[in-house]
Amino acid sequence: MTEPSARTAAGGARYRRILGFAARAFVQVWWYELVLPRLGMASVAERTRGGRMLRLARRFRELAVELGGLMIKVGQFLSSRLDVLPPEITDELAGLQDEVPAVPFEQIRASAEAELGMPLERAFASFDPVPVAAASLGQAHRATLSASDAADTGLDHIVVKVQRPGIDEIVAVDLSALRRVARWAQRVRLVRDRVDAPGLVEEFAETCHEEIDYLHEAASAERFAACFADDPRVAAPAVVWERTTRRVLTLEDVTAIKINDTAALRAAGIDPAEVAKVFADVMLDQVFTHSFVHADPHPGNIFVTPLDASAAPGAGPAWRLTFIDFGMMAEVPDSIRSGLRTLVIAVASRDSHGLVKAAQEIGVLLPSARTAELERALTVLFARFGGMGFHELRDVDPRELNDFGNEFGETMRSLPVQFPERMLLLFRAVSLTSGLCSSLDETFNIWEPVEPYANRLIRDQGAGLLQDLGSQTVTNIGTLWRLPARVDATLDRLDAGALAFDVSSLENRLDRIIRVAFRAVSAVIFGGMLIGGALLLTAAPPLGIVLMSASVVPLLHAVFGRR
Repeated sequence: MTEPSARTAAGGARYRRILGFAARAFVQVWWYELVLPRLGMASVAERTRGGRMLRLARRFRELAVELGGLMIKVGQFLSSRLDVLPPEITDELAGLQDEVPAVPFEQIRASAEAELGMPLERAFASFDPVPVAAASLGQAHRATLSASDAADTGLDHIVVKVQRPGIDEIVAVDLSALRRVARWAQRVRLVRDRVDAPGLVEEFAETCHEEIDYLHEAASAERFAACFADDPRVAAPAVVWERTTRRVLTLEDVTAIKINDTAALRAAGIDPAEVAKVFADVMLDQVFTHSFVHADPHPGNIFVTPLDASAAPGAGPAWRLTFIDFGMMAEVPDSIRSGLRTLVIAVASRDSHGLVKAAQEIGVLLPSARTAELERALTVLFARFGGMGFHELRDVDPRELNDFGNEFGETMRSLPVQFPERMLLLFRAVSLTSGLCSSLDETFNIWEPVEPYANRLIRDQGAGLLQDLGSQTVTNIGTLWRLPARVDATLDRLDAGALAFDVSSLENRLDRIIRVAFRAVSAVIFGGMLIGGALLLTAAPPLGIVLMSASVVPLLHAVFGRR
């Protein structure tokens, strides 16, 4: 389903609205960010950028809320792309919630019965027609199992998640439009140098397809539960496989206190600050111990479940964190996990060089980056602000923060930074975790859970140090053994005149400089012809009009000439 003719009329209209919005946004960015600076009007683009980006984000938010489907997911995805989008856009989209009007119950009934192959009255003892929650891809209803199913599973109260009717077509239309927008974006050098837009869309598509496959979500729920089977602080709902299909997911009802309901937590005798600490520890465990991370830990997906005195662990809290909604999970490959370990250790030890090395290892900071100035900025940052929580940063003199931004802002903005595709969901999880912990405890300091974790990582790293040292020694001996022969071979090639040097990259740079010079000359000619024509309009109108009209030719070369 890639052409509008293959879609329904509603799908075609949806496709055109998405492309229309994207086209208008591209034209606006092209005019202000590419054309005006080349005409010597960069100050106009700079002065209006904040307001333009904010209006663009608000228009997209309105479109996403109206269309639903994947557009809300796109907004949530964009809000986490701090590496490639300005803060005016990410801040505006950060609060975009996946909440839409509920589908009429009769449509949900028909869809669920078609999937389960039986009437709801036969599949369940009861089924509440009023949904617990309604999202862009599906909605959830409370129900109870029949006596026989309850005896088999040991469960009684359950939650049944049913896909919205027609969501497959909506997802296909939205992804088709997004793929076309990504191809447009990839033609812009400014975008192409910073991000692989088609690659990000494909990763987003893979995540969306996993989200609408409830069998995949059920398997993820069981895998998550297995990861924390021995951890009394964490729980996940059991899956009722007999009542689960690709479009219907039946889970144990684990509803409890929402993690951000601080009044209810205190009423239950639970300290929200302690909840924040345990939550941060659990999320760090997911990243570094299990490599399987809940990538959508917003308050609606995490409950705090009080425990009976008999069920509470001896040394642990009298409650546990219960996670739900496992449609969006992040796998952490070994390569990225190794880089993240280095990153955590560097942050905890205030090591600016180690932090830069970790960023390069993960792939966030591209190898072409000049890191000396960045290391100096990080050293100043650690010396002045290191170890501070968000509440402490609020007390810092704004002028001091502004001075730091003025001194190092250009360095940070000029860095070739891009989050790897596989880190997209992980970055979202980190962002939501930080925000939720700060809302639970105003004095929450992110360094507190990180530092003991970093110390543990350092101890684990030290355990393998001797083994790594032995391996490196063997490698160095081998290199020294081969070195004389390699030097001798190089000298022989030099004597024979067979040693060549590749200067193609230098030639390409010279060609580029020449092309830039020609475009600069065209810009000067354009300005001269335009001003000359304007001056001649009163004395010799025909000649003035000809000159002004002809000035379009050098203008086109200056703006669109080959780079």
